[in-house]
Amino acid sequence: MLRREILGVRNRLTTDVVREAADALAEHALELPELAGARTVAAYVSVENEPGTLTLLDALLARGVRVLLPALLPDHDLDWGAYAGEGSLARVRHGGKMALLEPSGERFGPDAVLGADVVLLPGLAVDARGMRLGRGGGSYDRVLARLERVDARPALVVLLYDTEVVERVPAQAHDRPVQAVVTPSGVRRFTSP
Repeated sequence: MLRREILGVRNRLTTDVVREAADALAEHALELPELAGARTVAAYVSVENEPGTLTLLDALLARGVRVLLPALLPDHDLDWGAYAGEGSLARVRHGGKMALLEPSGERFGPDAVLGADVVLLPGLAVDARGMRLGRGGGSYDRVLARLERVDARPALVVLLYDTEVVERVPAQAHDRPVQAVVTPSGVRRFTSP
């Protein structure tokens, strides 16, 4: 029910609101110390009315950061490829789902995320504990489990709209908290970096 509610609000956002939010979100994200020192960032390309990421991705690329972007595999796991600007993206439709923008070049395999200093996560909401509510497909649960299996500890940051920071989201035993949420109005931390 919470997912439907949030998606309903997102679907009513205007193009101008989405664009302004993306610029503000990028500005605040770029101030994160975790991103300032990052050599490799695993991120994603926003679609539809998700909080916009292209401005942030381009800024990271301009800083010389290696930006990895996901490509959805048939089993819903994620492969990774490098971002080299908006021209390096291809629109891919997976079955009846929404079209995703994925890297069009070489793929590095699902374990490429293990080398990331920061993982920027999509989501629909985050709560006061830092628990993230995703879309329910499980792709990022697999990413987080992969990181945990090898004790990799990149900073986990979710990008959301201000109204998507809520009191409580449903959580399961396998869910992991994020360290911070970036919204158009700023950064909120849940644990020390």
